[in-house]
Amino acid sequence: MKDFILKSISFVFHPLIMPLLGVMFYFHKTPRFIPEPVKSAKIFSIIILTIILPILLFFLLKTLNKVNTIYLKSTKERLIPLAINCIIITLILIRVLTPNEIIELYYFFVGILCSTLACFIMAIFKVKASIHMIAASGFFMFAVAIGIHFKININGTIALMMVILGAIATSRLHLRAHTNQELIIGVFTGLFPQLVLMNYWL
Repeated sequence: MKDFILKSISFVFHPLIMPLLGVMFYFHKTPRFIPEPVKSAKIFSIIILTIILPILLFFLLKTLNKVNTIYLKSTKERLIPLAINCIIITLILIRVLTPNEIIELYYFFVGILCSTLACFIMAIFKVKASIHMIAASGFFMFAVAIGIHFKININGTIALMMVILGAIATSRLHLRAHTNQELIIGVFTGLFPQLVLMNYWL
């Protein structure tokens, strides 16, 4: 039962869903008026580009024996998926979330791109960072920034995210997917770009 719960945590809070959570969190909390058709179009585009497309490409890479599992356990396995993800995020920044539309989400995805590039570079040098922690901590920092930006109380969200971060870390350690050092590297790789980019929109 314990193994099932911890495996479920890694699956449910997979890095692929974190960009979508960030977009949905922003639309839920922003006091600005954004027409529902615009929200729906952005969310639909993000689902297609950050979840469905990567999953389809994963199965293609698996068929070509370039990856073994969706968790990308080795640094060698990570190179192609991370490079593809950088291209996808760049496409989102050019076509879906441009800076003149929703600047907060634009810089959220710039942060995601920076974190992904950093993870890619580390993989080249055989350094393995937890992608789960990168994605979750990046979303956490963005949520905190949104709370500050709009002067809204998100203490409940912060407390929940702290619990989720702890659960993800526990899950990855229990499954022997990462070491403590890899988890810490992941946290800072996710947090730091979002923290730096706050200066451009906060």
